Amino acid sequence: METITLSPQNEDIQAFVRQYQDHLAPSKNPYIRYFFKAPGATISIYTSGKVVLQGNQATRYAAFFGYQQDPIDQALAGQDFPLIGTDEVGNGSYFGGLAVVASLVSPEQHARLKSLGVGDSKTLDDRKIRALAPILKKEIPHQALLLTPKKYNQVIASGYNAVSVKVALHNQAIFLLLQQGAKAQKIVVDAFTTKKNYDRYVQAEANQVPQVVTLEEKAEGKYLAVAVSSIIARDLFLQNLEELSQELGYTLPSGAGTPSDKVAAQLLQAYGIQALDYSAKLHFKNTEKAKKLIER
Repeated sequence: METITLSPQNEDIQAFVRQYQDHLAPSKNPYIRYFFKAPGATISIYTSGKVVLQGNQATRYAAFFGYQQDPIDQALAGQDFPLIGTDEVGNGSYFGGLAVVASLVSPEQHARLKSLGVGDSKTLDDRKIRALAPILKKEIPHQALLLTPKKYNQVIASGYNAVSVKVALHNQAIFLLLQQGAKAQKIVVDAFTTKKNYDRYVQAEANQVPQVVTLEEKAEGKYLAVAVSSIIARDLFLQNLEELSQELGYTLPSGAGTPSDKVAAQLLQAYGIQALDYSAKLHFKNTEKAKKLIER
C-alpha cells in the first residue's frame, strides 16, 4: 500500500475538501481535521496541515496538490514480479573496456534499493557509485562481464561491430545469470539498438536465452534491476580504467574527447601502438587523431 505525505497550502486543502466532500468520513483521531474514504485511498488531513494519503490510488489524489511521482516509483507500482535488467558502461569511452551487467531484482528488494538511493548511474557521481557497488554486488544476484580493451579489439577484428559485440555481452550476461538459477518474469535490456537488430545479431550466439528479451529506452529510470546493473557496470568500468592507468603510468580519461586524444598521443610516443591496443578501443577516431597530433 502506497503512502504519500504532503504539506500543501491551506487554500489547496480547502479546495480539496470542497472537491471530495462526498467522501468525508468520521475519525476518532483528535489530530485529524478531515478524513476521507475515497475509492482506492484514504486521505487524512491533520490539524498541523500535513496530508497523508494511503492506498493504491494515493498518487491520483496527491496529484490534486501538484504531486508528481518519480518515474521509477511510477514504474515500480506495476512491477510486482522478479525482473532481470541489463546495462552496459564504457561503450562511449575510448580508453577502458566494455562492462555489461545483468541483475535480478525482486519486489521485496525495492524498498531497500530506493533507501540506498539506487538510480541511473548517469545521475550519480562516481563517488556514490563506488560506495553503492560493493553493497549491491553483495545483496543482488547479478552477472558481470568485462571485455578488456585488448580483447575488445580482437573481437572487433574478428568480424563483430560496435553493436553486435554489445548484443553478445548482454545475451551472455543474461544467459549466465539464468544458469545460476535466477528466475524472472520479465527481462529488460536498456536499449542501445533496435529490437530487430538485437534479434538478428543474437541468433549468431552459441548460448540462447530461452525467454523473451525486451529492449526499452531509458530503462535505467524505469526498472531498479537495470539501475543496479548500471551502477555495478560503471564501477567495473572505472576499476578497469584505474588499473590500466596504473600499469601504463598515465591517467586514462573516460570519454572520447580531446583529453583522450592527448593521452593517446603520449602513449603512442612512449610505447607505440601496442599501448593503445592494450588500453583503448582502436576503431574509435581518437586513434587517428592521436597519430596526427604526433605528426604536428
